[in-house]
Amino acid sequence: MDIKQHLLNLFSGKDNKTLDLGRVLWFKGSVVFSALSIYHVWKTGTFDFVAFSTGFGAILAAGGAAIWAKKDTEPSNGST
Repeated sequence: MDIKQHLLNLFSGKDNKTLDLGRVLWFKGSVVFSALSIYHVWKTGTFDFVAFSTGFGAILAAGGAAIWAKKDTEPSNGST
């Protein structure tokens, strides 16, 4: 399986064909949050573990809740 298929499986719904905007935005939000955290550490030399874990936990919880909330409306391949 090639990288394109792996990415499609990662960012698609139950049918593994339809891209899911929620999953894509969840990934982008996580990447931007991490990049901004790295930039902050680079500029200031300090890292607040509590603030990072709180913010990243909120991103993960919000993404998981969004996917759970729309689980019944995702297109499926008919096998589930």
